[in-house]
Amino acid sequence: MDSTTNVSNWYAARVKYRTEKKIKSLLEAAKTEHFIPLKTVETTRNGKKTHREKPLIPCLIFVHASRKKAFALPEMTGCTINYIRNAETKTLQVIPDKQMQDFMQVVDLSTESGVELLTANLKRGDKVRVVRGIFAGIEGELVRIKGHKRVVVRLEGLVSLATTYIPADFLELI
Repeated sequence: MDSTTNVSNWYAARVKYRTEKKIKSLLEAAKTEHFIPLKTVETTRNGKKTHREKPLIPCLIFVHASRKKAFALPEMTGCTINYIRNAETKTLQVIPDKQMQDFMQVVDLSTESGVELLTANLKRGDKVRVVRGIFAGIEGELVRIKGHKRVVVRLEGLVSLATTYIPADFLELI
């Protein structure tokens, strides 16, 4: 048996459209650490405003588990979970813990700070760490979007999130 089989890693997976919330409750019941980026949207029906949570990135979930448990989850939950594989090695795409923590922090702060979801491939910039402000501790790439400096947290091959404008004195080069 491979010694990495019992090591917990973050894995990204594609799921069927509109099954994210169902899978979330099943993963909670299975006591499996997971992250599903959600955003709160306001809708108006018959003159009433309501707030609902919707996936920020449809059909994408993140699971923190051992490889063995990750492969057992589709059968345990009864849901289709297709793990994303690394394009070159064809093995499961493992997301480093620090990168995932930064990604989760940016998503959590998105409701109050205006984080943008980026689908276009951005030109890579300097690696930076935010040292002050609400994004303190986040590491990513410095890019210019619409003339403003922003830090992009990128999950390779999956998604990129950009913060709002960050002043230069809030950043340090890594």
